[in-house]
Amino acid sequence: MSERRPRVDLSSAVGAVASGMATILKQVFRRDVTEPYPHVIVPPPPRSHIGRHRLNRHENGLEKCIGCELCAFACPADAIWVEGAENDPEHPVSPGERYAKDYQINYLRCIMCGLCVEACPTRALTLTSYYELSFTSREEAIWTKEQLLEPPPPLGTDPVDREG
Repeated sequence: MSERRPRVDLSSAVGAVASGMATILKQVFRRDVTEPYPHVIVPPPPRSHIGRHRLNRHENGLEKCIGCELCAFACPADAIWVEGAENDPEHPVSPGERYAKDYQINYLRCIMCGLCVEACPTRALTLTSYYELSFTSREEAIWTKEQLLEPPPPLGTDPVDREG
């Protein structure tokens, strides 16, 4: 008994090929949206916060972080480590009763979701627009409190940009 092949409708096959070719031709003549990074660095929009974290200070120099550890609890990737300690009344580090004795963010684990910023009651932790993060070792990817207290450099000053 011979098997019968399904009958192919020639007009539908030609229509499918023509539709595919139309899609290809439409894409060929589209304008490119790729940016030539790092040769041309386009700054992000002013209100976007897509980059690295920053620990902020009050105008008088005291740290805003009170060591409450809410940012670490809110982090779904478990990328933040905070160790709070009692503040010395003689030489306070922050205006509250506590301060962050140890503060670390592991950027190999961080998913940049911003939940830590939302959880911070004192606005001590914010996201900046600096997105040029590159590491050559695991140790470099773990940022300490001292590194996070420094403001980020301007875009385009990363050593990787100069190599490109």
